[in-house]
Amino acid sequence: MGSANILVCEDEARIAALLEEALVEEGYRVRTVASKADAQNLLSEWMPDLILLDVILPESKTAGWELLAEIRRKSSVPIIMVTALSRADDRVRGLREGADDFISKPFHLEEVLARIEAVLRRTQPGIGALDLIIDDVRKEVRLEDRTVSLSPKEYCLLKLLASSPGRVFTTREILTELWPGSPYATGQDVQKYVYLLRRKLEQDPKRPQLVLTSRGFGYRLAV
Repeated sequence: MGSANILVCEDEARIAALLEEALVEEGYRVRTVASKADAQNLLSEWMPDLILLDVILPESKTAGWELLAEIRRKSSVPIIMVTALSRADDRVRGLREGADDFISKPFHLEEVLARIEAVLRRTQPGIGALDLIIDDVRKEVRLEDRTVSLSPKEYCLLKLLASSPGRVFTTREILTELWPGSPYATGQDVQKYVYLLRRKLEQDPKRPQLVLTSRGFGYRLAV
């Protein structure tokens, strides 16, 4: 059963509805758009865990390729091309331009679901010199040879930091992600969950090697 966020960019209403229904039944959270422009607007404020992207969209026969290139300039989010194009050179083009997989129409839903699971499993981040794996489908964290049990807030904090290892996330950014819309959460709440996360991940929480503080700025994950 999945739980990742998936964006379906598909202009054929019947196929879009079929994919959305199947994905929701598997436990995925799905948002569907029918054009390049709608996808661009949505992606400006929300980044899914995986994108199913058609090549031929209302704007043009190459709109999907253009959107693939645009997304790849900004993000490494997994992208599976789902299209009526079935020639070998189209598949090669998609993979060379950054797609993680390529599914030709007509397709079997079971194959689409299996490929999504495989791509998500393959693209889960492994971070730093330590063997840290975040499995967002199962909401599991594995460090070295052990599974780490995290609370939902601890997990969300780690996932945020892991979304861009090395980048400093400000206290405000963390507050917005962990307590969206809450007027009561403060920087002390962030400090508390950083402390709790370090207790579960670090060999010596007082000398962290993974979840690091950038004084005066925020927190980052070591790379």
